[in-house]
Amino acid sequence: MGKTLWRTQSRLGATLMIGVAVLSCTSAHASGDLLVAPTRLVLDSNRSSEIVLNNIGNETATYRVSLELRRMSPDGQLEEVTTPNDSEQAVLGMIAYAPRRVTLAPNQPQAIRVGVQPPAGLPDGEYRAHMLFRAIPLAQAATPNSGQSNGLSIALTPIYGVSIPIIVRRGQLVAGASIANVAFGKDEENKPAINLTLNRDGNRSVYGELRVTPHGQDKPIAQIRGVAIYPEITSRQVTLPLANDAAATFRGPAKVQYIADEASGGGVIAETDVVLK
Repeated sequence: MGKTLWRTQSRLGATLMIGVAVLSCTSAHASGDLLVAPTRLVLDSNRSSEIVLNNIGNETATYRVSLELRRMSPDGQLEEVTTPNDSEQAVLGMIAYAPRRVTLAPNQPQAIRVGVQPPAGLPDGEYRAHMLFRAIPLAQAATPNSGQSNGLSIALTPIYGVSIPIIVRRGQLVAGASIANVAFGKDEENKPAINLTLNRDGNRSVYGELRVTPHGQDKPIAQIRGVAIYPEITSRQVTLPLANDAAATFRGPAKVQYIADEASGGGVIAETDVVLK
């Protein structure tokens, strides 16, 4: 079982930078008719950045931009924080962003400028909030219910939202990871999967892609991108979808790798050799 330490050093700046972001040059996430890029933002030096929204629908839409706090649970779920601690309260005050409400015509992009205004004496560490982009539905007048003389018909309108982490890093931070308890199992839909435990140590988060590759082969039989472990937990359970044919035919030695995303250098964070039975 291997472990690699990743180091970061940063200073926080308070200047907002206005620029032009290009969607084709970064990863993106879509929900409803809203495309958001990048899918996570790390502010780890004397710089600011921006997030680009794009309305990929056929109608003009309005979105509200806000910050929220979430904590990761051992199963990887992000749960809403109702009683923030000092660190969580601090991050809400240090992240500056604008605009906070945007109206987008079809295929129209809009940049959200994001910067950091750290309070005096802020301790070194990693701070995180989640930026929420929520659609504001168009107001619709109530219409008479043809089946009831005194009734009104009610139309339910789904409200779409996209949330991405905004991570602020300050000072000398290190993180390592290790992989354990790799075994065949089932996912939430009772389909074949590979289950494992991903462990983290250090004082910042880790983020990357998990791959399970049989020895002597180049193509993984299971992989999942965008796997994070945030500082509030030291380990989490991860389920990797597995093709039915692989579950039925493969048994034997394999390599499990946790690989950083390209923005972090793309190196191997952790790996281990296992025998799947």
